[in-house]
Amino acid sequence: MANSKSPHTFHIPVMGLSYTIDSPIKVAHLGISSVMSIFEHNLVEKMRKFYADKFNKPYEAITTKTEDFRAKRITAYLNLVNEIVHEKYDALIASVADGYNEIGKYFELLPTASELTKQWDRIVKNNSDNIKEIKNWLYENLSIGSIDVNIMTKVDGPNYKGKKQLPIEQNDAHAAIRGYAKSELESSLILSAGMNPRLFTYMENFSDFYPDAEGKIKKKIIIKVSDYRSAIIQGKFFAKKGLWVSEYRIESGLNCGGHAFASDGFLLGPILEEFKKDRVTLHKTTYEIFKTALERKGRPVPEEIPELKITAQGGVGTGEEHKFLLNNYNIDSVGWGTPFLLVPEATTIDEETMQLLSDATEDDLYLSDASPLGVPFNNVRGSSKDIERIELAEEGKPGSPCPKKYLTFNTEFTDIPICTASSQYINLKLEQLKNENLPKEEFDREYEKVIAKECLCNGLSSSALVVNNLDYKMEGEAVSVCPGPNMAYYSGKFSLKQMVDHIYDRANILNTTNRPNMFIKELKLYLDFLKKKIDDAAPSFTEKQIKYFDTFTDNLTSGIEYYKKMFDEQKEALKNSYESALNDLSDMQKYFNEIVGNLSSFKHNLEAG
Repeated sequence: MANSKSPHTFHIPVMGLSYTIDSPIKVAHLGISSVMSIFEHNLVEKMRKFYADKFNKPYEAITTKTEDFRAKRITAYLNLVNEIVHEKYDALIASVADGYNEIGKYFELLPTASELTKQWDRIVKNNSDNIKEIKNWLYENLSIGSIDVNIMTKVDGPNYKGKKQLPIEQNDAHAAIRGYAKSELESSLILSAGMNPRLFTYMENFSDFYPDAEGKIKKKIIIKVSDYRSAIIQGKFFAKKGLWVSEYRIESGLNCGGHAFASDGFLLGPILEEFKKDRVTLHKTTYEIFKTALERKGRPVPEEIPELKITAQGGVGTGEEHKFLLNNYNIDSVGWGTPFLLVPEATTIDEETMQLLSDATEDDLYLSDASPLGVPFNNVRGSSKDIERIELAEEGKPGSPCPKKYLTFNTEFTDIPICTASSQYINLKLEQLKNENLPKEEFDREYEKVIAKECLCNGLSSSALVVNNLDYKMEGEAVSVCPGPNMAYYSGKFSLKQMVDHIYDRANILNTTNRPNMFIKELKLYLDFLKKKIDDAAPSFTEKQIKYFDTFTDNLTSGIEYYKKMFDEQKEALKNSYESALNDLSDMQKYFNEIVGNLSSFKHNLEAG
């Protein structure tokens, strides 16, 4: 039986629909935790068949005619992944009978000065020939990386049979929750994209989310949060239902991949500081509510307060920054996402897209309007999906046929919701625009907004299908990809060991010596974001917009002051980036002053006019 404590201080977050769809199979037996997106059941089913064939496992198709097929496909895939991971782990330990080469790979990846590595070195040095004893020690001390899954809480649209809406349990996120809850996994469910009270309430139906008589929770809950306030609100919400949030995963609002949920100018450093200061309060407050709820439900109450972890991700890029997050903010684990898109041993990405990312510069990486959710979406110029989108529009055939209908939330033209990236919506919207007889410049601007939407359901799925030579008739060959801005500082293809050595500061694989400190980079992204918001709203503002900009600038002012003090106090811990960070912070202060000055001028003209 594997040890349950993770030996690593980093994890691989979810990326797209396909990029980490099989990451646990690749890295979990080596003790590395990773996160899969599971709600795209078509991709999940295709990957299940692929891996069943690869590992000679029985496979019986779960078709769309099967009752509750969405959830059953997810359960079946997760069980298969779990089985394969444990077999690979067992094989790794069994390999010691033939020498220490294979098992040595596990220890080579561990953090520098790991106590586990020291113990193993002593065992090897003693040249013990008691293989059974060595295997027992390995089973007692080595752990399997957690096979975690991610569900975007807001991607919970209804499903239909003809024109008849199916029960809420058949909604996309509901089915995904059920699929995970019924699996054999002992891992964590990561809930992202904010509150969905209806979905969270549904989780009360599954016993694996509750502690057992020994206080063990088989399926733990992790929520992605943007700030402390969000954490305590959601933590209390779950606690009132007798459900424990085992981890709060703090993600930068803008310095991350995927959808960007920008805060109102709250920066990562001050947010982490607040969690550090109020962590005990969060723990105790939610526990008291949790305990009361369990007692009310007649469920076992753990004798000890369950563990609560605080993790962070978004833009970390050096071993120094990694250590700083762990040591200065008492973070339990750091998420490294975007750089792993260049590590085929850990993620699944086609060669063409990997090369595009490897070549990408700061100017190539941008916040786009591609997402049908209406949320800014991190993108890279020149992706095959972006090229396809433009070509279809130029041919007079904009949009997607929308075969999967996961992001169907718009009812502007129809009774049944449709997706804003669909051909149906785009053609209806463009017809409406034409009838408005807008000036050409305004029409062109609105036209670009309409055709900007990408079919992410297909684009974010296709890479794994292309790589593994699977059927992508439904998805098409074009790929969407959503790297964070951090991608600009990595070029090439890396081995798993190279990337892990970089994380633990044993190597440097950056393509530049001028990479900005992660906190400064995020600040720059927020300043650019604010400037664009002001430019888009100018020259006239509503009172609501003025209030928003005032709040945003106040929060940025506080954040900048925090960084001035923090960098001064942490000069030694950030010695490699200290001087450049101070210079960059000074430049950011000037940039911010310009933005605030322009905003003041607009407001003054508005008041005078």
